[in-house]
Amino acid sequence: MRTMRIGRVHRVLLALVGLLLLAGGGSVLAVGLGVRPPFRWLHTGPHDVLLSKAERTHWRGTGWWWPVVIAALAVLLLLALWWLLAALRRRRPAEIPVDTGDGEGAVLLGGALESALTQDAARQEGVARARILLRGRRGAPTARAWLQLEPDVDPAPALADFTRQALAHARESAGLASLPAEVRLGAVGHRAERVT
Repeated sequence: MRTMRIGRVHRVLLALVGLLLLAGGGSVLAVGLGVRPPFRWLHTGPHDVLLSKAERTHWRGTGWWWPVVIAALAVLLLLALWWLLAALRRRRPAEIPVDTGDGEGAVLLGGALESALTQDAARQEGVARARILLRGRRGAPTARAWLQLEPDVDPAPALADFTRQALAHARESAGLASLPAEVRLGAVGHRAERVT
């Protein structure tokens, strides 16, 4: 669930940055093409500059100004690069190689294995809802499972059943030597029973 929240945060931040850049660039382009800007706008015409000569040379006499500006821009650049690399890095295997025994081999899509494992886990007795994500490298994936159990279900047998049935079936179907899993168990909330 945490990865889903992080994904939403990334999408919202990217959308906000994109909207800000689009609005800023569009306004500069519009003014450059001759659209009359609103009162007290940054750019007043097509030949206007972002910083006037007086604004650029105002802090020239102080020795701290330009190093601070360069350091702040360098930190912003490093943060942007870190964010880009974190967003581009695939933590989930897109495909898993399967040995078919004939020397050719095949490829199993990671999403298909996730879906099959989720369906197997959800059909398990006592499981109300299941969510499975694959992580790791394509040759050695790991599973992260969230199982919501029905009320009054003992978690130990439910975990043992998941390990023996759904997880073992997925491991054997994909031809993997091992499929380590991190399983988080929760209970479905239910209303209190009435006592008479």
